[in-house]
Amino acid sequence: MLEVRGLTKRFGGLVAMRGVDAAFPPGKISAVIGPNGAGKTTFFNLVSGTYAPTAGRVLLGGRDVTGLRADAMARLGVARTFQATALFDGASVRDNLIIGHRLRTRATLWDALVGSRRLAAEERACRDKAEAVLDLVGLSRIGHRLAGGITQEERKRVAFALALATEPRILLADEPAGGVNPGETAGLAELMRRIVASGVTLCLIEHKMDMVMRLADHVVVLDHGERIAAGTPAEIRADPRVIESYLGVDAAGMPP
Repeated sequence: MLEVRGLTKRFGGLVAMRGVDAAFPPGKISAVIGPNGAGKTTFFNLVSGTYAPTAGRVLLGGRDVTGLRADAMARLGVARTFQATALFDGASVRDNLIIGHRLRTRATLWDALVGSRRLAAEERACRDKAEAVLDLVGLSRIGHRLAGGITQEERKRVAFALALATEPRILLADEPAGGVNPGETAGLAELMRRIVASGVTLCLIEHKMDMVMRLADHVVVLDHGERIAAGTPAEIRADPRVIESYLGVDAAGMPP
């Protein structure tokens, strides 16, 4: 579904990412992990179109999409959630999702001015889709509430719902379990499984390693902007380079 080849990003003299190769299979849950400063968010910024790579290629379903802007990537089916969930707090949860669905609408300013049938039909369709996504993420009961008055765990679910409202092929989730308790983390993990079962490929950045190892089918490990390992959770747990990167000890258990 998503592949990068030789992905590199420089900010002046700083090399934030260097020659990263990675592939994320369709219909699976993949994770990008690494210590703080490893380049995980930079990686998401590059594949989602927030940054243009200095070198390398980004392929979506085999199509070269290198350098496309974030809005173009969203229309091609790349959605993203962020560590901090930004919503229109003065609008209802349902209306936040309706805004997301408008990525796929075609009504113009003229349609809005004259109150056209196309606009009315699209508004109904957006509302119906918002209700369906609310049901998928388990928030139908709070669709009418203002987004500014919901809990942190509910905001995380709304972030998933808003991303799903764009009808993505692949969803990039940046620390989806950040700031929630263990019970809520388990509920979010189950939600991610449901999202993948609905036909969306999922890639997440997450620091909660117990969750990653239970949830992910495929793991990519970054350190200082370079890929140091990739494989199944079992392979990653046993990789001495990963142990050294996370624990600060070499394969013999001695400080490097």
